[in-house]
Order: sequence, then structure tokens, then C-alpha cells
Amino acid sequence: MKRVVICAGGPKEELLDLHLYCSEESIFIGVDRGTLHLLDVGITPAIAVGDFDSISDEELQQVKRSVQEVIEFDSNKDETDTELAVTRAIDFKPENIILTGVTGGRLDHFQSVLHLLYSLQTENQGINFTIRNVSNELAFLRSGVHRISKLDELPYVSFFAFGGAVSKFTLTGFKYETVNAEIGMGMTKFTSNELVAEVCTISFRQGICLMVRSSDS
Repeated sequence: MKRVVICAGGPKEELLDLHLYCSEESIFIGVDRGTLHLLDVGITPAIAVGDFDSISDEELQQVKRSVQEVIEFDSNKDETDTELAVTRAIDFKPENIILTGVTGGRLDHFQSVLHLLYSLQTENQGINFTIRNVSNELAFLRSGVHRISKLDELPYVSFFAFGGAVSKFTLTGFKYETVNAEIGMGMTKFTSNELVAEVCTISFRQGICLMVRSSDS
């Protein structure tokens, strides 16, 4: 199975077009109110996860009528609803886990998801984790060589050190290329680059790099 798409309860206007991933290769998981977001656009998730404290009793009954597997948790728990959903997604052993509905609203929730994915990406090297909204894609890159293709809808790309410096950082095929640079914590030098070649190469020797692909819209 290729991918799991997790939809959390962030503002609807932040969501990517979920129908882009409607195929036999995708499993959808709704997180709390994100389950209703999926149902509203005609997508029935395989699983709904959460304490469901952000929806009414009537809406929860709708979720239970519509979704085959509903996993309810008590609101007094150590894990966030999104973390519980990602843990369930990993059980499917997919190639990709995509999260949407996590970037709008409360900034502490977004930071929680960002740090969660940082931890999970370092522990699960066989899975690619990404955060998507209507105009951004965020992913953590481990040391090594990575190739990315040009996306017309996300023309800009930025790189940041996360959890420590990134060393021997090299970019080829970009508007602004670099060889054996270092990205230090707090450094903004590598913001808003652009892909020139159809396929570009990113490589570095050490560290974890946060890559953000964006549009102006």
C-alpha cells in the first residue's frame, strides 16, 4: 500500500485537494473534526481517531454511522489525536504518510505535529512523512542524496536545519546552487530558492534538514 492520508481538524481553507489522492493506493484516516472534513467532500475514511471533543454528539453519531472503524480515546491522555492517528497509519507500512489540516489554527498544535514528524522520520526510514496544505509542503530530509522534481504549483523551496547543524550541504539544478555549505540553527540563508532543472539534487553529510516547498497563493 502506497500512502496513508491523515486529515486533521484544521480550517477547511488550509486543506489540500483531498481528491488528488483518491485511489486504490490510498487509505484515509480522519482525526477528530477532520473526519467530518473528509465526509463533507465525499471521502469516507477507513478509520476515525480522536477524543472527538471538537464535535457535537450529533456529529459524532454521524461519524459512527459512516466510518467502519472509529477509535475513541479519553480526552485526558498524553498523546495528541494526530499522534495517535500517525501511529495507526504506520501500522499499514506505507511508503508515504501525508498530513493535512494541521497547519492552521493553533500554533502550538502545528509545532507539536512538526516535532512529532521530526521524531518519526528519524525512526522510520522506510516511510516518507509530509505535511501538506493548499500552498505548502513540508518534509524532513535525512543525510544522504535526495532528488526532487519541479512542481509548478509549488515553485519555491527553502531549507532549514532542524535539531542541529546540517553539514556539507550541496544543491544542484537550482537557481541558487551551493557546494559543501553549512546550515546552522536559526540560519535563513537558504530561504526561497527555485528549481531550474526538471529534477534537482540535494545532498548533505550530517544533520536533519527541514524542506519547505511553497507557492505565493
